[in-house]
Amino acid sequence: MFPVLYGGLDGDAQSHSLGDCMAYGYWPMFIVDACTVGLDSAGTIREDLRGLVQAFPSEITEQLGYYVYRLIDPRNGETFYVGKGRGNRVFHHVNANLKQSELADEEDELTIKMKRVHEILSEGLQVIHVIQRHGLTEKEALHVEGALIDAFPGLTNVQSGYGNSDKGAMHADAIIRKYAAQRLEPHHRIVFLTIRRNFLADRGPYEGCRGVWRMSRSRAERAELVMPVTEGVVVGVFVPERWIDATVADFPAHITEDLPGRIGFDGHPADKAIRDLYIGKRLPADLETGTQNPVRYSYS
Repeated sequence: MFPVLYGGLDGDAQSHSLGDCMAYGYWPMFIVDACTVGLDSAGTIREDLRGLVQAFPSEITEQLGYYVYRLIDPRNGETFYVGKGRGNRVFHHVNANLKQSELADEEDELTIKMKRVHEILSEGLQVIHVIQRHGLTEKEALHVEGALIDAFPGLTNVQSGYGNSDKGAMHADAIIRKYAAQRLEPHHRIVFLTIRRNFLADRGPYEGCRGVWRMSRSRAERAELVMPVTEGVVVGVFVPERWIDATVADFPAHITEDLPGRIGFDGHPADKAIRDLYIGKRLPADLETGTQNPVRYSYS
């Protein structure tokens, strides 16, 4: 069995037994910078592999399966990104080796995350890569990733983790509110937009949900109502007046550069009778599913 390895911020790699790691306060994980793979017969790191690891040896990737990883800023020890993958996915961010499909899916995350990566590299430092859990199935990795995203504030992840909007971290009173709430029965064509607690607190329901989203404009324009959802419960009801491109001019509180392919809306609060019909109620059961997509529709 491989020893658990810890790479210090100064780049020195150390090999420890599981007991040593627990004594030092480290739980079993691979920290793969400063070379934590490729051991000689004595169980220490091979001399020819010392330095920054940019890829796992093939014999290692076969054993890792799906894993969940963290990217850490060596300047302050802060975790700034959590992800999942297999093979050499953990290294793709620094190596700028993302597939075109992944670039499309992660456009906003890349903008924020890569700025952080570039800052670190420009100071002559290296991003620390931590494999938090490995040997997982894809579904297990989704749940572990979601839990870690909840656990680390201030991440550059734009999307919340799998199922986090429905079953993620909540205060006890929020759990009670959610499961005591009635199920919503849609009587309109509704777009539900999941927003995080901090967005709701900082911006309020309207600004928190009006932008910016990756969604079909033609489908969005059919909506009669837009509802922000936090922790599985509707917190506002708005009538969209127009759907517009995600530009800094229209969404100065949301973005710092124009984002082609994303849209938002201008609108106004729905009448009180309609707000009373929906606010404080849970999503319909068929929409309360484990997903990372923050956009859901009551209509096809």
